[in-house]
Amino acid sequence: MNSFMTIEEILRRKYFDASELLAGGEGKNRMVKWVHVVESMQITHLLNGNELILTTGLGWRNDETLLLPFIEQLIKSHASGLCIEIGTHITDIPLEVIELANQYHFPIILFRQEVPFVEITHDLHTIIINKQYLLISNIESYSQELNKMLLEVDHYEHILKFMQSYLDVPVLILFNNQEYMAFPQLRGSALKHIATKVRGLEAVPDPSIGKQSIQILGEAYAELGIYSDKRELNEFDLIILDRTATALAQHFLRDLYVEEKKKADESTWIRSWLEGEHSDEAIRSQLSFSHPRMKLHGATVCICKLPPAVRKNAAVDSTYFKLLFRTVFEQAGFQVFSTEIQQHLIFILGDKRSPESWKERMSDAFERINCSERIAKKRMSGVAFGVGKLVFNLGDIYKSYKTAKEALLLQDKLTDENKSYFYQDLHMHRILSLIKEHSNLEETVKEYLEPVILHDKQFNGELMVTLKTYLKCNGSKQETSKKLFIVRQTLYHRLEKLEKLLGNDFMKSERRLAIEFMLLAHDYLLSTEKENLMQYEI
Repeated sequence: MNSFMTIEEILRRKYFDASELLAGGEGKNRMVKWVHVVESMQITHLLNGNELILTTGLGWRNDETLLLPFIEQLIKSHASGLCIEIGTHITDIPLEVIELANQYHFPIILFRQEVPFVEITHDLHTIIINKQYLLISNIESYSQELNKMLLEVDHYEHILKFMQSYLDVPVLILFNNQEYMAFPQLRGSALKHIATKVRGLEAVPDPSIGKQSIQILGEAYAELGIYSDKRELNEFDLIILDRTATALAQHFLRDLYVEEKKKADESTWIRSWLEGEHSDEAIRSQLSFSHPRMKLHGATVCICKLPPAVRKNAAVDSTYFKLLFRTVFEQAGFQVFSTEIQQHLIFILGDKRSPESWKERMSDAFERINCSERIAKKRMSGVAFGVGKLVFNLGDIYKSYKTAKEALLLQDKLTDENKSYFYQDLHMHRILSLIKEHSNLEETVKEYLEPVILHDKQFNGELMVTLKTYLKCNGSKQETSKKLFIVRQTLYHRLEKLEKLLGNDFMKSERRLAIEFMLLAHDYLLSTEKENLMQYEI
């Protein structure tokens, strides 16, 4: 189904009965989207591509050598071909023009007698416009049928089969979890070969292959592809591909909402699971009814704290966020069970893949969510996460839940340098939290660092920064001066000051370990003060 004609089709029209295809015969399949009558030699700015040019040669009637740069302009502008009326202003076509046209498969058609250009343009434009009208009509008809199917079908396979029968080309859907399906059905190496070609379309362009991303909540959920080993795909194929991808996105989104509603009904059982009321055997038995093929190699809990602006519209945004979270994490190999407790979203993430890579996969998933939020849903910025430790006994999920709570509470106290969602990464901060709760942490920090803190306040100095950097560089003066962007002499001067304030032994093993811990405690206390100030302002 095309909204254009080819040179070969045009040559069969009545006004071309006596015409001659002089050069560029291998370009007979070039598409023609419009027809122009041109007598000017400078026409590049008038062309958009795929035009058939009609001319009497008036522009070069006194100099046939001007025809060569004229043809070069047309080729560069991606014109479809050139029709020349011989005898009126020009009697011969130079040999170098014929050679150039043959080289680029650019058709040159000669009229040996006078022809009515007005009648030719009217005839061809009528056909092209009718084709465009029929194209639009067929697209609308297809779209209406798709909308009807969305209300009736239960599985996306029906939509794919409908598209395949309509275009009469094979259809392929590729999900982000590396699963794929083709219609008509292919198996084994044939299916894998086509899937590889569709996935690699950007790197290796192929006019016989087309694909369209299926987007759900701003995330790529799958890709829809079509291919043909008999012909190049045309604009009708690609429009139908786009409409079908949109319909599939609506179908998948509807299924996700239905499934989310179903999961909300399971919330009571999930809460009892979080409280440790079920054994591993009982949990796996329960899950086998709803997910008979699922095998979990462990699980962890992730708690999500939504910012106040989102909680005001919780009915909309929490559902949106749960759908986005589940879409991303299921693609990362996790089975997601969700519930809401005291304005927090709680996710139990069952690991369906190798437990060795669980943390890396979760980190990638968080990165995808954060990027999506910054671009598509700015109102969701400020979301905080806390991830508990991984447990292999599903009955121990309450332990992961407890550690996830601790990880979430510590998020506001972490510096950007120490930022992590995972409980297992917060070793020192967990200790600091305990110390602050059961002793006077502020006094302990002052005991070690007060001389340096007071010096910086009094002289607007950089000793604290220098101390942190020097310790991180393991006492390397060269590396420290590079990171601080200061000369060695300035660094030596600062180190002398630090020795006077902290003692000559501040880099010895036990003393250094204590100072490093106090520096971390100092940052922890600063973040706590900032948090308290923000709460006071609110």
